[in-house]
Amino acid sequence: MTHPDIQEIVYSEDRVRARVAELGAEISRDYEGRSVLLIAVLRGAALFIADLAREITVPVELDFMAVSSYGSATKSSGVVRILKDLDETIEGRDVLVVEDILDTGLTLKYLLKNLASRKPASLEIVALLSKEGKQRVPISCRYTGFSIPDEFVVGYGLDFAERYRNLPYIGILKPSAYQD
Repeated sequence: MTHPDIQEIVYSEDRVRARVAELGAEISRDYEGRSVLLIAVLRGAALFIADLAREITVPVELDFMAVSSYGSATKSSGVVRILKDLDETIEGRDVLVVEDILDTGLTLKYLLKNLASRKPASLEIVALLSKEGKQRVPISCRYTGFSIPDEFVVGYGLDFAERYRNLPYIGILKPSAYQD
């Protein structure tokens, strides 16, 4: 059942589940014979990393970072703050940053620069969503789940003011849900 604040479902629960399985299989092939450290960017990527990790067949470890650039707005402020850093060292390890959405790229650029300074063996990105035409800085994303239009989407971990993360699909939020 569609939440009343959702204007349109962009990717159904079944389509999201199938695409995450495809990404897991692709990552498993690419990292065959190695282990990979998945780093989720909280909170949006929490559901995605859980499902993705279960689809990867090579040894996987998980760690988490929390960064903020949105607050309760619908557009990135461009100011990035690390709210929670990694618990593990990444030097010499194959690292895959798990991101919910690649939007302007400003937050991810900052995060990648920070992580690269820690000397991982490899550093790649898997993004569930990539917003069409929004990147302000070039980001090389090795794995992308879906391209989405320039709309504010929620569900499957993505939120507006901490709401809607629990929706099992990805949908466009009605403007009336975030405007006064």
